[in-house]
Amino acid sequence: MVASKATQKLSSIASSWPIDPFRPNIQLKNFLNSLSAHPRLTSEAVQAAQLLRDNAMQKKYALSAKTLQPASMPRHYERLVEGYERSARGAGRPWWQVFFGVWK
Repeated sequence: MVASKATQKLSSIASSWPIDPFRPNIQLKNFLNSLSAHPRLTSEAVQAAQLLRDNAMQKKYALSAKTLQPASMPRHYERLVEGYERSARGAGRPWWQVFFGVWK
């Protein structure tokens, strides 16, 4: 892959990268943009960034239902994702729900 093509490809990957709401001052998008200007950029680095963006490993090594819903706490990961999404929106649980472990 020619260096300019690699630079263009990595720049397009960086522009399509989602923004992390929890770390507004540290964005992977900014890192990828600065990496695209590196003189020794390789096609392997571009391919790795593309695979990360496309969730290739998650698709290749899918988790089983037994892993995602352990017998001891079947809704654990579901609640974890809900909490993450609520936190990204800025919504939280009242202190008493956190203290008593109440989930809606």
